[in-house]
Amino acid sequence: MASRTIVVGDIHGCYDELMDLLVQVDFGANDRIVSVGDLITKGPKNREVLELFMSDSRFTTVIGNHDLALRRLWNGEDVDLKAAQKEAQRELKDDKDRFLPFLNSLPFVIDLGSHLVVHAGVRPNVEQESQTTEDLTQIRTLGEDRESKEGTPWYDVYNGDKVVLFGHWPAPEPRRGLKALGLDTGCVYGHHLTVYTLETGELSSVPARDTYSSP
Repeated sequence: MASRTIVVGDIHGCYDELMDLLVQVDFGANDRIVSVGDLITKGPKNREVLELFMSDSRFTTVIGNHDLALRRLWNGEDVDLKAAQKEAQRELKDDKDRFLPFLNSLPFVIDLGSHLVVHAGVRPNVEQESQTTEDLTQIRTLGEDRESKEGTPWYDVYNGDKVVLFGHWPAPEPRRGLKALGLDTGCVYGHHLTVYTLETGELSSVPARDTYSSP
């Protein structure tokens, strides 16, 4: 069977739904999962998600803003954690020495040739190597406040050479831009976990088993 590259939206500790999705897409030995980041926080099984991505070479991920907050804290930076991040820190801190090297290894961008995987998005008309950490992990709109939900979404303007696959900004259905596709469909908020298969252009999703957090 030919190998596939399957890109998954924000998991946020929703390990059971990830398992459901792997069954649905008939995930095989030659397939690859690439995550848009935010493996952890808000959901019930942060440890299980991290263990899977650390132990199975078929699973790779960019770093999301929640993953990055914990990485920075554990590296000694002065970080003001949000409530969900504090909860994840309490859950995972006893294995910090094992989890931190993994978090430190995570890139901000994964280049899949025809597609780029990032957590939040990219700044339109800015070269890839000049994108900032903040834009890659936080951007939603193009106003003064990159995290604002009001204003022009970056993906409505971006028209680069490669299609950008991203997460970070949950919506009931995948967000679509000129050359971008948003895969965060709010699993941790009781909605769906979604994947996109590069080779076929197919979207698949499974419903959340529960509502674990409020937006």
